Amino acid sequence: MINAVEVLDARILIVDDQESNVALLEQLLGDAGYTRVSSTTDPAEVCALHRKNAYDLILLDLQMPLMDGFQVMAGLRTNDADGYLPVIVLTAQPGHKLRALEAGAKDFISKPFDLVEVKTRIHNMLEVRLLYRKLEDYSKTLELAVRERTAELRESEARYRSLTELASDWYWEQDESGAFTKVSGPVLDMLGIQVDSLADAKAVKGGKSGAVMSGWNAAEREALLAMIAARQPFLDFLVNRDHADGTQRRFRVSGEPMFSQSCRFIGYRGIGVEITVKH
Repeated sequence: MINAVEVLDARILIVDDQESNVALLEQLLGDAGYTRVSSTTDPAEVCALHRKNAYDLILLDLQMPLMDGFQVMAGLRTNDADGYLPVIVLTAQPGHKLRALEAGAKDFISKPFDLVEVKTRIHNMLEVRLLYRKLEDYSKTLELAVRERTAELRESEARYRSLTELASDWYWEQDESGAFTKVSGPVLDMLGIQVDSLADAKAVKGGKSGAVMSGWNAAEREALLAMIAARQPFLDFLVNRDHADGTQRRFRVSGEPMFSQSCRFIGYRGIGVEITVKH
């Protein structure tokens, strides 16, 4: 929320070619407690002044010689970095009010001035303007925080991948049906699945495939499959595989089940290391 101090500390510019009108508005705003009020009788100065001071509110007379208020607003639209035109127009012409709003003005004050109306419209306009700025600042802060957090997550993921590669020979993920969705290293060969690519990998279901089971210790494999079926994590589980040439390969594998935010099982992930090659 916007408090009274913030409103009274807002930057206000009065633009009117009539010095009497400028003096009246300056006195009115000063008596109301506004502390940062400035003015000009030259409409050609407005854009440069706004670029320099970023006013929270511009009180702009429409009927001025050489450059009227509509021309000033046209210049401000190309000048305003945040796309918000903080203008209340001052006019004695009822027919100009709609045109001014269509040109980008946020409100209008009729001449001759009703002092209560002037104070009310200015206060309300400043509350909206300051809230708009706070929202814009919050959006920028949030965007920066998201970028920083994204960078941290990417760095963390890179470190995790690096550590995984250093700590193990293989990293793997499976979906809920047992099909491999991600592998790093020869994990498919480690598990005895001979495929040309990840897309060709088939799910291991119950250990019934002869190609998959070839050479693996049946008891070890059944124990591993039982843990997976029970959605249990396993750590440094030892499995052995004998090859036709008489060699034996031993692996240490670890894995954990993965669940969605709604606690639905979505697969497994884990690492594996080949320990020894025996002849």
